[in-house]
Amino acid sequence: MLRFPSPARSLALAALVALGATAAQAQSAVTLYGLIDVSVGQAQAPGAAANKGVDSGNMTTSFWGVKGSEDLGGGLSAVFALESFLRADVAAAGRFGADTFWARSAYVGLSSGAGTVTLGRNTTSLFVNTLIFNAFGDSFGFSPAIRQTFTSGNNFQVSGDTGWSDSVKYASPRFGGLTFTAHAALGEGNGGRNFGLSALYFGGPLGAGFAWQKVEKGGTTPDTTAWQLGASFNMAPVKFYAQYGTSDNKTIDNTTKVLGLGADWTIGNGKALLQWGKLSPDAGADRKTLSFGYDYLMSKRTDLYAVYMHDKLDGLSAGKSYGLGIRHRF
Repeated sequence: MLRFPSPARSLALAALVALGATAAQAQSAVTLYGLIDVSVGQAQAPGAAANKGVDSGNMTTSFWGVKGSEDLGGGLSAVFALESFLRADVAAAGRFGADTFWARSAYVGLSSGAGTVTLGRNTTSLFVNTLIFNAFGDSFGFSPAIRQTFTSGNNFQVSGDTGWSDSVKYASPRFGGLTFTAHAALGEGNGGRNFGLSALYFGGPLGAGFAWQKVEKGGTTPDTTAWQLGASFNMAPVKFYAQYGTSDNKTIDNTTKVLGLGADWTIGNGKALLQWGKLSPDAGADRKTLSFGYDYLMSKRTDLYAVYMHDKLDGLSAGKSYGLGIRHRF
């Protein structure tokens, strides 16, 4: 991550003074950061033709952002973040053509020893719980957990995106190994409200999490209620993962269960990754997805990966996808 040097802040402050602004006597910091992920390989959905090419964001959705904080005194700080997704393969903003520019995060808030409250567009706690407790993290290209929970189709997936606009989010301080969140997105004339809760615990080798959300906002968005339990156990050099959750689609009266099991194994300068997931709807075909690969760390900021994914939807031929890619964090 790149921090703006103090001369840049001094220059900005001098400009404000020259314009007649009054500078507050407070400490502040602004950080520019991001991640670029590009891979070459093949993408194939069950029952569909294979498509070979260069893609952005298969292991982690490429993005960039700026965030900052200002010490207001008395243990209170102002915080903000503006984060934009990007498609490095076609040099375009957003996850897709119609995506809003600051779709990853766009919030401002206050933080103290009692926790942090942010207003704007916030990442949902269900998405965070899903990415923490599977071997492939937040990979929309290869993680069975992420794909089955968030991209399996409106009849089966949770709704409301991985971030909520018009939202208020509270994140607690740490109580031993326990933290929790609560967030809501106001309807603002576009349907009902969204609500979410979560709790995370990390102590020694054990990690555990629970997330729940109810989505009613959006005239064309299915009304869903979803929950998920996740756990991890670190028996170095192997770490194990497990997830189970449901998504109840009220709009079409269909409930989907998602089960996930996985592991990563530290080998040399990287990790071997393995994740399996099963999606089981009350009405519709079961889906089983298996992904495995190796992520090689060239440095703290750059890694190379190779992944293969077998995706089987009952009644259709299997999709076979793979990718060779590089991620760089800045």
